[in-house]
Amino acid sequence: MLIRSRGLAAATSSFALLTALPALAQSAGGATPLATIQNERARQSLAAPLSEAYPIEAVGDGVTAGGYNQSRWVEDWTRLRDPAKRRDLFDRLKYIPLGSDDMYLTLSGEARARVNLTTNPDLREREAQRQDIDRLVAGADLHLGKHIRLFGEIAHGGISGPNIGAPSGFLRNRLVVQQSFADLTTTLGTADLGVRVGRQTFADGPNLLVVPRDNNTIFFTFNGVRAWGRVAKARVDVFDFTPTRLGNGGTGDDLNDDGRRFSGVSTGFVLPTDLFGGSKLYVDPFLWRLRNRAAVWGGAPAREVRHFYGLHVWGDAGPVNLDWTINHQGGSYDNRDISAWLLLLAQSYRLGKDRQAPRVGFHVDYASGGGAYGRGTLRNSLAPFGNNVYYSYQLYATPTNLIALAPNVSFQPLSKVRVALEYQLSWRDSVNDAVYRANGQAFAGTQDFDGRRIADTARAQIVWSISPRLSFTGRYEHLQAKSALTRAGYRSSDFLAGWLSLRL
Repeated sequence: MLIRSRGLAAATSSFALLTALPALAQSAGGATPLATIQNERARQSLAAPLSEAYPIEAVGDGVTAGGYNQSRWVEDWTRLRDPAKRRDLFDRLKYIPLGSDDMYLTLSGEARARVNLTTNPDLREREAQRQDIDRLVAGADLHLGKHIRLFGEIAHGGISGPNIGAPSGFLRNRLVVQQSFADLTTTLGTADLGVRVGRQTFADGPNLLVVPRDNNTIFFTFNGVRAWGRVAKARVDVFDFTPTRLGNGGTGDDLNDDGRRFSGVSTGFVLPTDLFGGSKLYVDPFLWRLRNRAAVWGGAPAREVRHFYGLHVWGDAGPVNLDWTINHQGGSYDNRDISAWLLLLAQSYRLGKDRQAPRVGFHVDYASGGGAYGRGTLRNSLAPFGNNVYYSYQLYATPTNLIALAPNVSFQPLSKVRVALEYQLSWRDSVNDAVYRANGQAFAGTQDFDGRRIADTARAQIVWSISPRLSFTGRYEHLQAKSALTRAGYRSSDFLAGWLSLRL
């Protein structure tokens, strides 16, 4: 594990504190017997009944579906300690007993084969690009009793094909230690406390701001310390990270990116379930800081310190699902003030009582822009580590200097097939600033031409869940370039992708 000395010192202090907490809790007489716990995951780490535990789906670790999660350490397979519940050989790998019920090993893996085809790559009139991509991942999750856990994961990413350019370490990587961390957890009264040290994925925030980015072959990970405290209706999560900077070779060239440091506090509160006639809603305020020694806005690199003051409201209210974020960004860039806004509103309505019924919805987003090519206040918003395919499967858009409106619909034509369709209209907030890609780079020259319309984008995705472990995903996108792009010489483009994923 490549950890900054400051982070290691903090972790050591946290470990010492957590080690002492069980004794303190016992002396206070506040612990609840483990026998009262019904949920197997809660049984491992909580001293409170399930009804008093913070909802697992809302603790900031991403979505778990069918037992599987993007971050494999989130998964709980302790139900398979009962041999009668194991369906096949692979189930035996999910719970390997090492003595007591609380000492066990879980093995995980993934194999993914993918093909991407893009016409007019980089939105320039040129020969099509084809990417033949493979991903191989193997992980081990070792539980040494109720309070200590070690997790490790290695991955390989390969890519070939015509016109692929110079792939980054997130697409081509001979071998990478994708994750490697240690957890220490305990309880104090009815509070669940924990600290994690090492290389890890992180998803405790709005999807558009921070996720592991499954679209990459290799996940986006961080190095450092994360600690949390959770009670029945509230939680707090604090972290101090440096991103992982990936090379293309073996494990020796995947290092801490000391030029960037991401730290902050994410919190969460459970709203009353009787709101709106029955709901399951969460409010997650967050306060983050991102320091970057070489941020680029309109020219040469310069130091940026950006603060994120945000509120994330999400969940279900009857047939309505919503995901709303409001975020003000302040700080300084190259001795210039930053004042930027992100307003991200996504909602859908279920057409029927069945959870698998069709849904109709839309998202409308405002990402402020302006100032990159001047000397005054910088008004360009930034989504630091978010879902980079949300606006474009081709990675040709990001929530910087962007206004987007996208109606959508999703439905299941067959029991194991889900289809999602969307039509997105995009504009610039400031015509004096550039149009930006998913990686934050400007489309060169777009700042020199007027024209507010960026593109109209038609998108379709199909997911076929062949079995609990095997799935196929297909994507198609047509990006129709508009005046903000075409006046600078950029063209329309089509994108087609398909991949088969096997998870063990």
